[in-house]
Amino acid sequence: MRNGRKSPLFGIFSIILACTALCALLAACSSRIGWGVLLWTLEDPPIPSGTVLPVYVKSNINRVWVVGMPEGWHSGKGEIDKIEIPFSRLELVGSKRKARMYAEAFSKYALSYAENLQDGLPIRDTPDNNARRIYRLKAGEIIKILSVAEGIPAIGSNGEPLPGEWYKVLTEDGTMGYCFSYRLKLFEHSGGQLAASGVIINEKAEDPVLEDLLSKTWSPETYLTMVNSKRINLEEMSRQWRFDPGQETGIARIFVSGIDRSFSYTSIHPDGNRAWRFDGTNLSMQLRSETTLAVQFSEGGGSMRTLLFVSLPVSVDDLILQETARRDRLYREIYDQGPVFTSNNYGTITFMEGPPPAGGGTFSWQNYTLLVPRFIPENIEGDGTILIDLFLAPALEERYDGAFSLRFRNSRAPTLRCMYSLDNQGFRIEIVPDSSIDGVTIARRGDSPMVLYFFRDTELW
Repeated sequence: MRNGRKSPLFGIFSIILACTALCALLAACSSRIGWGVLLWTLEDPPIPSGTVLPVYVKSNINRVWVVGMPEGWHSGKGEIDKIEIPFSRLELVGSKRKARMYAEAFSKYALSYAENLQDGLPIRDTPDNNARRIYRLKAGEIIKILSVAEGIPAIGSNGEPLPGEWYKVLTEDGTMGYCFSYRLKLFEHSGGQLAASGVIINEKAEDPVLEDLLSKTWSPETYLTMVNSKRINLEEMSRQWRFDPGQETGIARIFVSGIDRSFSYTSIHPDGNRAWRFDGTNLSMQLRSETTLAVQFSEGGGSMRTLLFVSLPVSVDDLILQETARRDRLYREIYDQGPVFTSNNYGTITFMEGPPPAGGGTFSWQNYTLLVPRFIPENIEGDGTILIDLFLAPALEERYDGAFSLRFRNSRAPTLRCMYSLDNQGFRIEIVPDSSIDGVTIARRGDSPMVLYFFRDTELW
């Protein structure tokens, strides 16, 4: 370069570099990186899903594949050499042979699509109703069926498995997950514009409060009382009473003591401040706090009834496991202290291992004649189950180690409820009258307590 002017060689080098770059670009677009299978039918040009396509470029910036036309394809409007396809709508397989094998396996569902019939139907990350929700479908939204999936059956409002199966699906925006087919309308589509079968549905603004509500498990308010008082009634909690909004099925269910109601609805719409109605039903709900939900419905005669449900800090299943473990530990303390206890007046009780009920065990009682018929009816076989299903009022906790129920095998025998305390020589039982029990808590001693003492019997064991 002289006097600020460029040398003629500079221009030649520039031309050479430009040509080199152009050749590299043309080479990149002409050499394949592999073969792929189209997952979602193209509208223009009309290429059905399941078609094997050559793949030339992967653009991470635009998140598209640059692909060639299928073999023997002619548009009738002049040849189209290459087109772009979003990442999610094509599966890059590898060789042409592998792509054809993939397409053959995919052929059963290549043309299968589904229309969502339930507003809010979730797509989950695994085929399980309890799995994380990754997408919420709008009513009328179209999704692509990719394959059938092995999963945990969805349960209806009656507690029975719903008809249908899990599918691996793809949404139009590229979300891939699993959806149960009960509220899907399956159809085949090979080309042209995809559209819902009904009227055009206006998109609604997202409702994050409703989203959060639907993601929670709603249990009766009594469950929270049990948790706060640390007095878990396993017989009640194991029934899994609940309110289920039914976003998977379009059937909401109230299942509590004395009530089992189902409500088939079409959608959930806002109905005031943090309140919603279930369209097509007389059911509504209002979020009173982040963890308290009021559910209202009409009963016979048009009267309205409101029930309160709560979102617990711990899952019901975990609460059941924790309480069962606590009861098993208490039963084990009694068993390890014996397991055979004898009394000169009230016979011999043997506690046994085996397949016990949740939080308890089994027992055999011999020679309890002095307790007949006041506490134990005549002609009753002296064996049955022991349940650590009772709690002590604070005033009794210092004097007794716990409480249990003895249920004799004969159905005519009443349940014998007792408080107990262990010592080095055996254990003391005090029979508790029904009048002293408040729910699952022994509130007080009886007016005339019946106390039995049993020595640990090492000779009989």
